[in-house]
Amino acid sequence: VSFGLLLASWIVATSLAGLVHRMRSSAGPTLRARLRSASRAYYGMVVAHIGIAVFVVGVTMVRGYGVEKDVRMEVGETVEVSGYVFRFGGVREVKGPNYLAARGTLEVTRNGSPVTTMYPEKRVYLVQQNPMTEAAIDSGFTRDLFVALGEPVGDTAWVVRVQHKPFIGWIWGGCVVMALGGALAISDRRYRVAPRPLATASALDTGPAPAPARS
Repeated sequence: VSFGLLLASWIVATSLAGLVHRMRSSAGPTLRARLRSASRAYYGMVVAHIGIAVFVVGVTMVRGYGVEKDVRMEVGETVEVSGYVFRFGGVREVKGPNYLAARGTLEVTRNGSPVTTMYPEKRVYLVQQNPMTEAAIDSGFTRDLFVALGEPVGDTAWVVRVQHKPFIGWIWGGCVVMALGGALAISDRRYRVAPRPLATASALDTGPAPAPARS
């Protein structure tokens, strides 16, 4: 984890240091003029590198601090994951437009304060007749919570999978930032201006032909 965060910090620091050095070496009279002197391709590169750093932070934190538990839960039982307490409220049958589902209810609290209520489902589609698991997801800036129903193991008990994934949204966010950096680089005017046609020999020949030398 320390190495991953150090790598991300190094990427951001070197990118910003390069930008600062470029601005100082520019001959513009004002900061705005110096910023405008750099090409869009350069700014796209800086943004893409920052996106790589965000991606590295997301992968590092998920791999280092992600928690997953598979537990057997009766109605009213709780399980704690990374400070979040999940209370199982049971399962009820619901009918969708093209499926039948067993929908679970789990109330999530942290330090005694309510966070959210999650509704994972176990669906059976009428056409395929194959059971499908629909996980419930609660997304946040620094973490995502996942809950999925397993199989019933009694009249009122179910196997429940609970996951806490810190900074997993940063993985997708880093990809988006990298894509924005690439789009900014492609928008550089130098990539959109057609090259000038090469001058032909006839165009260069503007004067009369030299007279032949006399013997």
